[in-house]
Amino acid sequence: MAEAGGTLRFDRRAAAAQADLICAGWEAAGGPGGAVLLLDRDGPIHAACGGLADLAQGLPVTPDTTFRWASITKQVLAALVLRAGLDLQETLGRHIPELQPELGAVTLDHALGMTSGLPDAMEAAWQTQVPPSTAMSRTMLFDFVARLPGLNYPQGTEISYTNTGYRLVQHLLEARLGALGEVWRDAFFQPLGLASLRFPENWTDPVPGLARGYWADGRGGWHEGWYGPHLSASGGLAGSARDLAGWLAGLLAGSGPLAGLLDVLGAPRRLTDGRETAYGLGLGLTPLGGHQLLGHGGSLPGYKNHVLLSREAGTGVVLLSNREEIDSLGLALSVMAAGLGASQPPPVAPDALRPGLYASADGRPFWIEVAEGSVTFLGVRERLYQGEDGWAVSRSPYMWIKLRQDGAEIIGEVNHAAYRFLPVEDAACDPAWAGEWRDALVGSGFTIGDDGRSIAVGPLRSTLPLTPLGSGRALFRRADGPWAQQPCLMFRDGMARMVTNRCRVLEFRRT
Repeated sequence: MAEAGGTLRFDRRAAAAQADLICAGWEAAGGPGGAVLLLDRDGPIHAACGGLADLAQGLPVTPDTTFRWASITKQVLAALVLRAGLDLQETLGRHIPELQPELGAVTLDHALGMTSGLPDAMEAAWQTQVPPSTAMSRTMLFDFVARLPGLNYPQGTEISYTNTGYRLVQHLLEARLGALGEVWRDAFFQPLGLASLRFPENWTDPVPGLARGYWADGRGGWHEGWYGPHLSASGGLAGSARDLAGWLAGLLAGSGPLAGLLDVLGAPRRLTDGRETAYGLGLGLTPLGGHQLLGHGGSLPGYKNHVLLSREAGTGVVLLSNREEIDSLGLALSVMAAGLGASQPPPVAPDALRPGLYASADGRPFWIEVAEGSVTFLGVRERLYQGEDGWAVSRSPYMWIKLRQDGAEIIGEVNHAAYRFLPVEDAACDPAWAGEWRDALVGSGFTIGDDGRSIAVGPLRSTLPLTPLGSGRALFRRADGPWAQQPCLMFRDGMARMVTNRCRVLEFRRT
């Protein structure tokens, strides 16, 4: 084994061999691929690449190929917030008076720590029949967010992933400091020598050396990903794997403009009841065989990324990919596990949770679907692993799951909120749901068919089947390119609330 600049020994050769193996698989497949780089406090120490950055041109991926970093961008925004000295206990409303009162009362701490309850802007727009492939300007999205009526839950009581907090913090930062791309360049990128970094505002903005992102259609074909909304500081940065490794090396070393930031970015936040979450400020904690790694994933249509750091070993891994279907967290963990000699937790036992569709026992619009090795919560699928005492657990810091079978029920926690789920049996759609439904606040609606079994959405009136959950609840599923959304409708007292994991606030009334 070789030292990697920390107090914990790290086998570079074993980790490099695993990185090479991942990229060799992409190379052999002959499609899109990615770059996997190991790093220590001085910068990159090994680079592996495989596959193509551009299928049409046949261009190979290299360590200097530019990728969209997606949500890995969040730690860079949070670092600037800390460097600028903003008071994290200040509220968004103090700087952004246009917000509705509940949104304006959210603190910067909760907005950046995923405990805000802020509805995700893209997810909310999709609920109003505007899919993520639709062009949406920065002004349009800001005006839309300012009209959202409330929070998914009281701030500080649980976690749900949302980009809106970072989008709003960018808004108030730029009012104080100027254009974010220029501020980032002067504060961080130039001093650290990160020459490839760009901050495009829109998907169509030219980015030098950018790999095209692809998703597979399941029939052997590849398609380019497309994303319409304005690219904010929640996920807009683009740069090479080499420069991302340089950024992370600076965090590990605490050098130059990044001095002292890693401990603050990686420190878990607390809920209002005092419990710690596994998420900090743009970085989350992921367990690996007794070790705690810091990192974050990133996803945009056609791109799937992850970074992980071990402070004790003084090392880390960057994985940037232009293929949608990969398990980026699992692959990055396999590299770190090889270097640390750590055992990864086994997948959840097939009989730990009974497969099927379950709904919240208290009649709320919450549901899960269990399949072999995974669970889907409010439309978000997460892999499960064997935990202690028979629990099935996730490894994601922003999709924290702990479930177990209790007779016919499934009990446990999702994102620090307690749930009891009952199997869906003999549920039926209700013809009384039929009719036109509209949310006057956001100006959108849908139609339930005369028999209550289908929903027509969007200006093209796409008709989709409803899956009943019982107690006045039903699901439907729609897809836009590689992404799918599964909203739950809850019908109560002449109102229909639409709920997904990231947005739970839109209410529609019969017209």
